Amino acid sequence: MLLDASQSQLVLVDYQARLMPAIFEGEAVVGNAVRLGRMARLLDVPVWGTEENPSKLGENLAEIRALCQRTLAKMHFSAAEEGLSEWLRAPAKAPQGNARSLPKHLQKPAAAEERNTIVIAGCEAHVCLLQTALDLLEDEFEVWVVTDACSSRTERNRDAAFDRLAGAGAELVTTEMVGFEWLRTAEHPRFDEVLALIR
Repeated sequence: MLLDASQSQLVLVDYQARLMPAIFEGEAVVGNAVRLGRMARLLDVPVWGTEENPSKLGENLAEIRALCQRTLAKMHFSAAEEGLSEWLRAPAKAPQGNARSLPKHLQKPAAAEERNTIVIAGCEAHVCLLQTALDLLEDEFEVWVVTDACSSRTERNRDAAFDRLAGAGAELVTTEMVGFEWLRTAEHPRFDEVLALIR
């Protein structure tokens, strides 16, 4: 099973100004998150952000915030508890055709295009990222965790989160894996631009 850009959404969790200096390998993690966001934008993959208690931890770093079409401020550790799942679900389209052809109560809304594959990365891996990803799995999304764009204050906590997520059914991937799977071919019209981000 490979990632499909047309079925994917990207969620960037809590890359916040006051948190990142304490994060293990924080600079590399942010660099990969920015790469992911730029690749997503090039390939028309929606990008969402979350911020945990921003009045205390600050907003996401400016380079992360700029990539997100919307950012959810939250107090729960799981963004799904505060409405992220609703953001990720496709809204129903209005009924098509002649409104007089069927009574209104019998008309069914047309199904919107679903993007049920959630590519997710963020901090802290063992708290907000973990709880959000587990709730998204429970909400029947496919969850792909980008390991080199995630971290915690300690390496041990980060690795424990990855073990638990894999055991729960999340796919563990890297930034490069995501980019090349979204592209699928060197003939993709955006190949050179995505390759420049990866290198």
